[in-house]
Amino acid sequence: MKTTRMVLATILVSSLWFCGCAKKTPTTPQAASPSKPKIALVMKSLANEFFKTMEEGAKAHQQANTGKYELIVVGIRNEEDVAQQINYVETMIARKVQAIVIAPADSKSLIPVCKKAIDAGIVVVNIDNKLDAEVLTASNLKIPFVGPDNRKGARIAGEYLAAKLKPDDKVAIVEGVPSAFNGIQRRLGFEDGMKAAKMNIVSTQAGNWETQKANQVIAGILTTHANLKAVLCANDSMALGAVAAIKAANKSDQVLIVGFDNIEAARMLLKEGKLLCTVDQHGDQLAAFGIEYALEILTNKSTPADKETPVDLITGETLK
Repeated sequence: MKTTRMVLATILVSSLWFCGCAKKTPTTPQAASPSKPKIALVMKSLANEFFKTMEEGAKAHQQANTGKYELIVVGIRNEEDVAQQINYVETMIARKVQAIVIAPADSKSLIPVCKKAIDAGIVVVNIDNKLDAEVLTASNLKIPFVGPDNRKGARIAGEYLAAKLKPDDKVAIVEGVPSAFNGIQRRLGFEDGMKAAKMNIVSTQAGNWETQKANQVIAGILTTHANLKAVLCANDSMALGAVAAIKAANKSDQVLIVGFDNIEAARMLLKEGKLLCTVDQHGDQLAAFGIEYALEILTNKSTPADKETPVDLITGETLK
């Protein structure tokens, strides 16, 4: 029994000696890993397929760059909910994100809260809908814009449509939210194409980017202009409303429809011959481009210049 106790005591002493020595053994300290920057993507309506595609593209980019940054994605209920988008930016400021990539619902109204974010040391990158240049200058702000030349894209679609019509044919334009820079540019691009081909623009009305609103607008225009030959819509969601209104008026074979965005629903209509063309501004890449710019600014401590992203005409033939 004494022998057993002596053995146990020896083991215990040895263990204590080993632990004490282990504690005294110097170790190489590991450098604390820098925290990943938090980047917020603040979009317009997630009810619009275009912005769902943008969200998916952003998440795919983040997954492909695991460990490089954290991503927070928010989107408003509808295209006109400017107040909620401002609230989202306020929330991101409170959460102390390092960067905000924003597709503003309004080109002017979002500038004050973006300035607040910048004053708080947050990098802001503008995508999709360009912030108003005059208001930015008046606010002494420089916010890089990453996005397409909307006027050029709309003009390309207008020129394609013009080749299917005759001079003086009646056409109508359904624009987005009148105060949105990208909506203004698309309207101007459509006008460029139509005026160059000497078309008769009989009506230009706002559809506020929404299917139902555009449906109502086109139904009214068809009542007033029975010989309407084409409708140019500033986004595909409104083009869907135009298709429905024209079908309800039994004029599907008489009125050509142009869209913009190349969403999945539009591609289906192109294949069915119900939509003449749309414009792909590569929404899945826009957010990724904006995020890359934000990371570049955070890394290099410099503001890159605006970057124009591509636009491509999409037709039924393109999809075959």
